Amino acid sequence: MLTIQAIKFWPFLIYATAVLVIVGIMIGLSHILGEKHKEKLTDEPFESGIHPTGNARLRFSSHFYLLAIFFVIFDLDAVFIMVWAISFRESGVAGYIGILVFIGILIAVLIYEIGIKALDFGPKGKIILKNKNRLSK
Repeated sequence: MLTIQAIKFWPFLIYATAVLVIVGIMIGLSHILGEKHKEKLTDEPFESGIHPTGNARLRFSSHFYLLAIFFVIFDLDAVFIMVWAISFRESGVAGYIGILVFIGILIAVLIYEIGIKALDFGPKGKIILKNKNRLSK
């Protein structure tokens, strides 16, 4: 005797079977109809038929990544401020005080980052680019 749970489960089984059959057909056809060639550069990373010109293992200073993280953080903060601006009338005085505190914290963090020289990586960046040019020759 079929239970109610078994009756509700059969559409999922049909869907899962259909998905597996379609995926199997697509993989099989791509294997049968796909190109089969083996040139020298086919197995190279970033294979495009162009000979590699240098080593891709170039070291960058962690300041570049730190700057990217700061960008993401401050970009998200801009999104929060825009959302607040959209709901300015509904949020009232409490929302206004909240956004002032939020912006105050952002300014304090930015002053702290400037104080610890987290955003100062100018001369080291030139050294990295000089080393890159040396490696590519």
